[in-house]
Amino acid sequence: MEKNKIEAVIEAVLFAMGDSVEMSKLMHVLELTEIEIRAIIAEMNKRYEKDDRGIYILELDNAFQLCTKPEMYEYLIKVAKAPRKYVMSDTLLETLSIIAYKQPVTRLEVEKIRGVSCDHAVNRLLEFNLIQELGRLDAPGRPLLFGTTEEFLRTFGVKSLGDLPTLNPDQLEDFKKQAEEEADLKVDI
Repeated sequence: MEKNKIEAVIEAVLFAMGDSVEMSKLMHVLELTEIEIRAIIAEMNKRYEKDDRGIYILELDNAFQLCTKPEMYEYLIKVAKAPRKYVMSDTLLETLSIIAYKQPVTRLEVEKIRGVSCDHAVNRLLEFNLIQELGRLDAPGRPLLFGTTEEFLRTFGVKSLGDLPTLNPDQLEDFKKQAEEEADLKVDI
């Protein structure tokens, strides 16, 4: 297949699907290797940038999605309704960070870490499409397992969960001491 045709197929598939398309599916459709597809997509993105186009191809966890460049949002808003804004309270951010780092995780495990009920936070994060149900734990009651979504990656600007920041051991020890001190204060009351 000619290079122009390959690029046209990639654009057509990514445009028509709307959501991200896994590398394995692109490899199957195009009958090319991962290295070849990555090179073609990188070249397409360079051309989009050079030609000052309004789109680019975003990589999300070994999948690709055709997206509008962020600098074009103001023009989109003039045509369409303003995108829904999330109100991310500290509670939601704390719950989301626990799910992101511990996934797959049950609601009970999140509550055990936070020390309070997280029903409302989990429901809001599901509503915002930042987390999703991943299945059920093979344990009594078969509790739901939660994990993050591609929307989470997109929203926080990371390609994969491996790109999430890590805490150094000193910070982790400080957090642990603070949590233990807080737990002692609650017991004394």
